[in-house]
Amino acid sequence: MLMSDKAELLPGTLDLLILRTLARAPLHGYGIAASIKRLSDDVLTVEEGSLYPALQRLLLRGWVKGEWKMTETNRRARFYTLTAAGRKQLGIEVSEYERMIAAIGRVLQNA
Repeated sequence: MLMSDKAELLPGTLDLLILRTLARAPLHGYGIAASIKRLSDDVLTVEEGSLYPALQRLLLRGWVKGEWKMTETNRRARFYTLTAAGRKQLGIEVSEYERMIAAIGRVLQNA
């Protein structure tokens, strides 16, 4: 994952972003990357080299499932859907992310 200023994201953030994106609707890989880019106002760009290994990891953990379908442009693509376990994990990931951001905020306030 790249940010326009080359800053690093917190570990695990890509999984969180993918899970949150799929909570909105099933999407294929390109759609996931495009959604993250659009919703972040073009700040976050997910490269194929990061996206597909992350999707494979989420599939192996049972947090998403994949199904081959036709896209709106008549291309065959694997569409990913959040599973019940994925929804549960999304809640855990959001809580952990919020806890981490609050902790960083406290450190910055006291700097």
